[in-house]
Amino acid sequence: MVDLALQGGMMASSTVTTRSKVIARLRLGDMVFHHLTRAAAVMVLLILSGVIFSLVLGSLPALREFGFGFLVTERWNPVTENFGAMAPIYGTVVTSVIAMLIAVPVGLMIAMFLTELCPQSLRRPIGIAIELLAGIPSIIYGIWGLFVFAPFLQETLQPFLIAVFGEIPVLSSLFAGPPYGIGTLTAGLILAVMVLPFITSISRDVFDAVPPVLKEAAYGLGCTTWEVVRYVVLPYTRVGVIGGIMLGLGRALGETMAVTFVIGNAHRISASVLAPGTTISATIANEFTEAVGDLYTSSLIALGLILFVITFMVLAAARFMLSRINRRIG
Repeated sequence: MVDLALQGGMMASSTVTTRSKVIARLRLGDMVFHHLTRAAAVMVLLILSGVIFSLVLGSLPALREFGFGFLVTERWNPVTENFGAMAPIYGTVVTSVIAMLIAVPVGLMIAMFLTELCPQSLRRPIGIAIELLAGIPSIIYGIWGLFVFAPFLQETLQPFLIAVFGEIPVLSSLFAGPPYGIGTLTAGLILAVMVLPFITSISRDVFDAVPPVLKEAAYGLGCTTWEVVRYVVLPYTRVGVIGGIMLGLGRALGETMAVTFVIGNAHRISASVLAPGTTISATIANEFTEAVGDLYTSSLIALGLILFVITFMVLAAARFMLSRINRRIG
């Protein structure tokens, strides 16, 4: 009996020791994981701070030289070292607006078709095609835009727009000038094609996440497909849809090579969307290797800082909009 009691005590002690070791090992793993994730988060903040610091430091000579006039001056003359960011800012905003005006409704309609109307046999091929569009490098879009799309617009769409709107006040200025093929409108259309897959893919995924019981209840009440989409699907997925739109807008604002090929790279502001223009990214890509002198280089870095601020403002506005929607819903 004594031996059995001693053996039982030793087994219990061994079990407690083993359990303590397992708990200690798990605790050590949790602590290591906690520190690694915190280090990754801190690293992101440090990298972002470093980027901001570098942009601010590099743009100081230009900002000291030109002050606030750098933002409102159209002139860009490397010979006299007189630089202004107004034309690239204008081109960036206009091309992005054109792209979003086209890509958002088309992308949402494609997503609605894939989730509500498309035959099951076609959903996968169309979805794969959309994902392939997102994977095409931007320089391929630029080459296609320059050698195929721009000549097509020069011969078809641009003469049509000039002929139709040439006699209408306001619109005649918007579509004025000879049909160059390249220009702000062409760049906006190329951007629309590039951001379309992002908006479509995200919208399709969030539309698929709508509980079927909600749509079935709406259909049971006699709603049409359009009414189900409008009153059930879109309200339920508005946060995800807005997130996809903002992702596409961020891509449009920062796109470089495709826009550089087709926008014309002219540092001037024109009311006509058919005229050549430039964007912040295109200006930096075209001229950074040719920048001679500290002021020229600083002006290009200042353009990068402006693009960073514009992107930050867009993302901040999106977060504010989403927070207001969440508060109103919940």
